Amino acid sequence: MNLKLKLVGFLVAFILASFTLVPPSKTTIYLIGDSTMSDKNVKAYPEAGWGMPFRYFFDSTVVVDNRAMNGRSTRTFMEENRWAPVVDKLEEGDYVFIQFGHNDEVQTKRSATKPEEFRSNLIKYVTDTRSKKAQPVLITPVARRNFDSTGVFKPTHEEYSAIVRQVAKDQKVPLIDLDRKSQALLVELGAEKSKFFFNHLKAGEHPNYPKGKIDDTHFNELGARLMAQLVLKEIQELKLEIADKIVRRN
Repeated sequence: MNLKLKLVGFLVAFILASFTLVPPSKTTIYLIGDSTMSDKNVKAYPEAGWGMPFRYFFDSTVVVDNRAMNGRSTRTFMEENRWAPVVDKLEEGDYVFIQFGHNDEVQTKRSATKPEEFRSNLIKYVTDTRSKKAQPVLITPVARRNFDSTGVFKPTHEEYSAIVRQVAKDQKVPLIDLDRKSQALLVELGAEKSKFFFNHLKAGEHPNYPKGKIDDTHFNELGARLMAQLVLKEIQELKLEIADKIVRRN
């Protein structure tokens, strides 16, 4: 009889425990930015944004929601109502990775912003994120592949990257200096080897680009993965809470 009572007690305890088990809460990382970060349509392949492989380096408790969009600047991303829906969905403990500059800095583009406007927009992204008790992370624009005829690398984001760094310092926001990190990688690779990580195609090499393509701004799949790995390494260096959720991918 005692054995039966013990078994019944065990079963009751097991059933109660099964009802009280709570699945681990999920953290969402929102990516907002431009084409160097964005997901791509099939018609653009093999062009890839670094946000595409980035999502596969986290365990099941992390959701990466990539809202980055080709051609957008800090201003047009807000004007097109791409930012407000992110703010509405933000929950305490979420992250917003903010990477703009490519389309802000080219003053001939419709998306262009003046330096002070760029700064103000970054601060708004930070303030809005914090208002929802989420964590903003500022990222300098990833480097373009830009070597001169002698093989010397020439930076292209100096002014706008400097603004991102200063806003991060003033607002006490974690900074991933992807401009400097990617520059260092490109210099290490050199003018010729670095071509293999960008969307460089010969005529007839890919059906999406029958006439070929030479693009020193946008990555192919391998280049996107390399840039994602630079970001992941910086997450670990900064000791952000999500660093513990990064898993190894061979």
